[in-house]
Amino acid sequence: MKQVICVKWGAAYGAEYVNRLYGMLRRHVSGDFRLVCLTDDADGLRPEVNAYDLPELGCDWPKRSMGKWRKLVLWSEDLGEKTGLSGPVLFIDLDSVIVDNIDGYFTHGHPDDVVLARNWAKPLQKLGQTSVFRFPVGRHPHILRDFRADPQGVSDRHGFEQHFVTAAVPGGIKYWPHLWTRHFRLHCLPPFPLRYFMPARLPSGARIVTFPGGPNPGDVLVGRWTQQEPAHESPWQHVRAAFAKGVTHRWRHLRRYVRPTPWLARHWVE
Repeated sequence: MKQVICVKWGAAYGAEYVNRLYGMLRRHVSGDFRLVCLTDDADGLRPEVNAYDLPELGCDWPKRSMGKWRKLVLWSEDLGEKTGLSGPVLFIDLDSVIVDNIDGYFTHGHPDDVVLARNWAKPLQKLGQTSVFRFPVGRHPHILRDFRADPQGVSDRHGFEQHFVTAAVPGGIKYWPHLWTRHFRLHCLPPFPLRYFMPARLPSGARIVTFPGGPNPGDVLVGRWTQQEPAHESPWQHVRAAFAKGVTHRWRHLRRYVRPTPWLARHWVE
């Protein structure tokens, strides 16, 4: 039985994201699998999804931090007892898009390895990225324990949950084969200004496309960077908007342009 886990809390992602993840898994996983969702609101989830209450972080939330520290509850000693999970389990962020068979994610390396995607935004620092990672349930409880002992200190030293995990795994983390897990902004989106004329491409060999730091796949699907922007905006409309009254970050606005992305319509569906 292949095991997958996701985390849903707050209002950023509704039940449709979990249900869509289940549908993508059904199409791209051979044989039986189990999807566990840790959540603060299980309303609307498909009955095939095993939903459990999302544990509390167990400490004060760090100040001045952008890290998604709530994901550290995955390293709790009693996760297996609460969910029935054991051995290696694959975590997938809800804003990820599965585009091909992912059986290899369950068998790559040793079952006790902690396997992360590379942090492609900082390739020379040998950091991991936790949009898609595999870990042995209950094997490294010190990660959550050490964070709870000094959450602000951990945040100040590492900045992000995934940087802390990279440093905290005994013996070091492993990485997925580099073609498997692709970063949308860095591997799919054409460089500026070509993105004004070309849609994002689906890289050859990709199995999962991740969207860390945005834009959200739901927005990319309709050709916008955020929900606050108009969908299907033409290049000229977007350029004009950069010089509208009140816009202070014009260069950032100009670079944040994306055309509607047809391959998402095929893959990012329940």
